[in-house]
Amino acid sequence: MGSPFRIDVHQHLIPSAYRDVMDRHGVTAAGWPTPAWDAASAIETMDRRSIATGILSVSSPGIHFGDDAEARAIARGVNEYSAELAKDRPDRFGFFASLPLPDVEGALAEAAHALDELHADGVVLMSNVQGRYLGDKEFEPLWAELDARAAVVFIHPDAPPLPMLEGMPGPLLDFPYDTTRTAVHMTLNGVMSRHTRMKVILSHAGGFLPYAAWRFTGGAPFNPGTTPMGILADLQRFYFDTALSTTPSALPSLLAFAAPGHILYGSDFPFVPQESGDLLDALLEGYEGFEPGRLDAINRGSAEVLFPRLAGA
Repeated sequence: MGSPFRIDVHQHLIPSAYRDVMDRHGVTAAGWPTPAWDAASAIETMDRRSIATGILSVSSPGIHFGDDAEARAIARGVNEYSAELAKDRPDRFGFFASLPLPDVEGALAEAAHALDELHADGVVLMSNVQGRYLGDKEFEPLWAELDARAAVVFIHPDAPPLPMLEGMPGPLLDFPYDTTRTAVHMTLNGVMSRHTRMKVILSHAGGFLPYAAWRFTGGAPFNPGTTPMGILADLQRFYFDTALSTTPSALPSLLAFAAPGHILYGSDFPFVPQESGDLLDALLEGYEGFEPGRLDAINRGSAEVLFPRLAGA
């Protein structure tokens, strides 16, 4: 495909110190094996998959394992590690800073440090934190701060507070469900209508939100202050990445629902096996239903609007 050109908003890093923390706590991404990762292999994969810049983030299970002080330290460690990568290769890497929710005070402090001092491209939040979804009223001070900064917020799914089905790791079934659940929770609780300056990206095409969005407008009678069309408009404020979602059944639904400029390329490296990643890229490039210019916007143009430092790079 020639020179790398894509901006990948859904790319993960697994620093060795963070892997040690995961091992110490005996956790994985909801039953999915933790893959090997290093910056050199990331760049090698990016070159092969025509990715010019990857916006890095910590994946599930996030950085909070029950202790606020530990979570603050883990967040600071992974954010400073990410910032060094981005500083050394700003053309190839950016990063979303991890925040230690449900510790709101700690999250506010870390957001300020990461955005002001480390020059993070945004922040990453898990879809739920210890079973609490992101529309929780106690998280409002964080949303107000992120909106005041017009920050980019990347929401990555985590295991819901439910037992997994036997033989079906969380990333395959539960992650799309949990992304959808937190997006609807945020919308019904007014997060998206109150805070219109921030830009919120949902992983994996928003789970099944595009497919079922009209169904969710039926929540209006149960949520004072909402209307069906208001709910729909707020759901369309979200941005969506294409990770694991360029298949013949998923992509048309996403294209039909998402607002113009609200679809961004995502690879989910290194959690997606190479063969699957190549197939998903081929499906994206080979889709015949794009309107003129829309594929270019997905691959790069829409991300340049969210991350102006990358425009023209």
